[in-house]
Amino acid sequence: MQRKYSIIFVTTCLLSLVTGFTKVHSQELNAEVQVLSPNVQSTNKQIFTTLQTAIVNFLNTRKWTDEVYQPEERIKCSFVINITERNNEQFKGTLQIQYSRPIFKSGYSSPVLVHMDNDFQFEYLEFDRLDFSENTSLSNLTSVLAYYAYVIIGLDHDTYAKKGGDPFYDRALAIVNNSQNNGFPGWSGFSGSNKNRFWLIDNLQNPAFNGLRQCLYQYHRQGLDLMFEPSQQRLAKENIKASLMQLAEVNQKRPNSFLMQLFFDAKSIEIINIFSGGEPMKLADLKEVLIEIDANNANKYEAIGRS
Repeated sequence: MQRKYSIIFVTTCLLSLVTGFTKVHSQELNAEVQVLSPNVQSTNKQIFTTLQTAIVNFLNTRKWTDEVYQPEERIKCSFVINITERNNEQFKGTLQIQYSRPIFKSGYSSPVLVHMDNDFQFEYLEFDRLDFSENTSLSNLTSVLAYYAYVIIGLDHDTYAKKGGDPFYDRALAIVNNSQNNGFPGWSGFSGSNKNRFWLIDNLQNPAFNGLRQCLYQYHRQGLDLMFEPSQQRLAKENIKASLMQLAEVNQKRPNSFLMQLFFDAKSIEIINIFSGGEPMKLADLKEVLIEIDANNANKYEAIGRS
């Protein structure tokens, strides 16, 4: 994971100039895709297999950034599509996105994003090429997939560098702006839902959530990535605790926010595991903060600090 841990972009640029080969520019994503349709009555179930293959190729063979990724550095994520309705070329369903970040010198991957998009509708004609443009909405299917590709890449960068995800969130925002008038749900801030694609990218770019993005960096890069070294485990836990404590201020500014909910949907179990066992440390204040800002998991947090 040399690229991510060093963040030496100058080296990356030099490599690109010296080699001059497109094969050096390995794709960023290593996405697993499932297209499910258990409740759809259709004489042509093969279309869902064709669609799955097309999405895998779209996500994994497209270059999403100008950065150099080695094959082992590709971002592992998953897209699970559950088709609930089909009317000729019109499809409706849900899209579950998951992304976990590998932790330095370990076989463990830490969950960062676990999200269900319930506004997933699109048109698809079997064997049609999946086209995408950053300047206009050619297809709602590819717009949604590209949007989440940039969100995942942005979150990944946020865990390695302070506000490292900015350029990728900008691209996701451009997709939102291009898609708001395409007639499909999930792109508008006036739809009655505050948990759609519009609000996710709005939260990620809103200065009120800078503390949460700082948390992503400190929690992973200055916390979990140090856990491999026994002599640094105490410091790692202190850094993780400090990163979580600053979320109290974020919650004061934006109580019960979508972004905070997504964070704890991914992290609540991991947080409890981190602070269960090991060298004793002061955790009463952390427990109090967690119970306040993540009430859905309050009962679980009561166990923190007990031997």
